[in-house]
Amino acid sequence: MIKAILYPLVDYAKAFNIFQYISFRSAYAAVTALLMSFLLGPWVIRKLTELKLGQEIRIDGPQSHLSKAGTPTMGGTLIIIAFLVSVLLWQEISSNYTWIVLITAIGLGSLGFMDDFLKITRKNSDGLRASVKFSGQLLVSFAVMLFIYLTRNDHTTLLYIPFLKSAVLNLGLFYIPFGMLMIVGMSNAVNLTDGLDGLASGLVIISLIAFTLLAYLTGHVEFANYLFIPYLPGAGELTVSVTALLGASVGFLWFNAHPAEVMMGDTGSLSLGGLLAVFSLLLKKEILLLIIGGVFVMETLSVIIQVLYFKRTGRRVFKMAPLHHHFELSGWAESKVVTRFWILGGMFAILGLSTLKIQ
Repeated sequence: MIKAILYPLVDYAKAFNIFQYISFRSAYAAVTALLMSFLLGPWVIRKLTELKLGQEIRIDGPQSHLSKAGTPTMGGTLIIIAFLVSVLLWQEISSNYTWIVLITAIGLGSLGFMDDFLKITRKNSDGLRASVKFSGQLLVSFAVMLFIYLTRNDHTTLLYIPFLKSAVLNLGLFYIPFGMLMIVGMSNAVNLTDGLDGLASGLVIISLIAFTLLAYLTGHVEFANYLFIPYLPGAGELTVSVTALLGASVGFLWFNAHPAEVMMGDTGSLSLGGLLAVFSLLLKKEILLLIIGGVFVMETLSVIIQVLYFKRTGRRVFKMAPLHHHFELSGWAESKVVTRFWILGGMFAILGLSTLKIQ
């Protein structure tokens, strides 16, 4: 919006030329979202506390978590508000990429909000019925993927594999269900990971730092050609979205770090995971997301393995799933689990980015 208003004034003053640069708008998108999170955070936490919108804790979870009962939840609203305002201010409004990320954030954020609200009003950790929640995720992801498919370019339905220069498969119309699987899967993965103070938000930040670089390189013809990655005209605008979410997430982590003053809840985790998936889809880095978000994949696999093994044998592989609870029950302090998982997240991000040069 700011570019549309101020850039035309370049005819009167050359200084307004700066608003055409993605690097400038991306930096200020991050700063805007960060400052909004810092400024609104105390007010949001106070209001959530006054409304008694506190976290409901699983009774079958680690006993150390029972003390967190009543901690304000729905903190993801802070992330979404800061993100939406920053994107609307700094990103190119006429870009399809802008509206795709906005639909994702609002759609999954609203679904998560309903889930959180039901948990609070019912005074237990059960929100929306699993079937209703899953149906909502499918509906939002279908709307997003239909938009992506209808506004597709020559690269949209192609599937690229790390370490290979050329696309290995053109999914065609099947790209819609493939993308839906990515969005639903990653939104649930981040949701599963959101079990310790600062764990999910910190890992999302690490992933977003990697995607900031990927978005900028993909939208820059010279860098894309040098690295043998698909150049996508206009994709550089996604750098603004990614840094806006990065700034909002960093601001939220300020209040979510141990001991957390506020929880993100499903409002935040579903939208953050969905946005990560959408960024990967739009940048043609779908498989790379599974590497960069390796910790999210590990957390999800731990739940799948635990459920399948228990149904088959009646025994458990892990002391508790998701994986972070297993290490808690193994004697690791919560802060140690979070820090070590962040380190793993950083290693996965570096591994993912290293594939750009190994092609």
